[in-house]
Amino acid sequence: MTEYLLPILFFFVALIYSSVGLGGGSSYTALMAIFGISYQMIPTTSLSLNLIVTFIGMVNFWRKGYGRLNLVGPFLITSIPMAYLAGSLEMPEFIFQIILISTLLLVAVRIYIINRLTLSFKLSEIQKWIMVILLGGILGFIAGSVGIGGGIYLVPLIIMFGLGTEKEAAAAGAMFIWVNSLVGVIARAQLGTFDPQFIIPLAIATFIGGFGGSYFGAVKFETRTIQRIMGGIVIIAILFLLKGMI
Repeated sequence: MTEYLLPILFFFVALIYSSVGLGGGSSYTALMAIFGISYQMIPTTSLSLNLIVTFIGMVNFWRKGYGRLNLVGPFLITSIPMAYLAGSLEMPEFIFQIILISTLLLVAVRIYIINRLTLSFKLSEIQKWIMVILLGGILGFIAGSVGIGGGIYLVPLIIMFGLGTEKEAAAAGAMFIWVNSLVGVIARAQLGTFDPQFIIPLAIATFIGGFGGSYFGAVKFETRTIQRIMGGIVIIAILFLLKGMI
């Protein structure tokens, strides 16, 4: 049943996430954990699917003029090596589950609390570079270790610190996820955890969902509404994961 249900679920996840410039790695990862997929396969699969969804998002958002290489580029300086390092680690299952649940909890906080606070900060040039270096490294490690691309954190922080508009942040998030997902897939493939037979049906579903979501997200969908839907998916996943650990 899993082989039929997962592609359907992933289609809707891709549709929702790509509409705000994200890859959906958090929900792909959580859903596979819920369905009992090997934890060693989960990050590689999520990162592979991120490549498909965020590539489509990059094309649509950047084609409409929202892309800024000078915005996303500095974050990639530290995220790329950390994504590769984390993707090369053979992590125990318990540690993987702890990192995944902690990451998903932060996703929920980011959606329901940070968005509501509508805070804004002004940084000096030194403070800005410190934030970029630290944030890029942390998000890169998350991408490589559990398969979550990191853009879901990057997008609101870009807006919060006044580095770009919502659409520019979404475009930056899409590119950030794509690059780190590619690095993570390369690293994890060397561990022998890449299974094309498992990934291909999910890739087709996310391609269709990602194309539709990124197109309508750049044109019609309201970002905060989509993020609330996304948050609901993440909260349900957290509850299932905690139940499985008890």
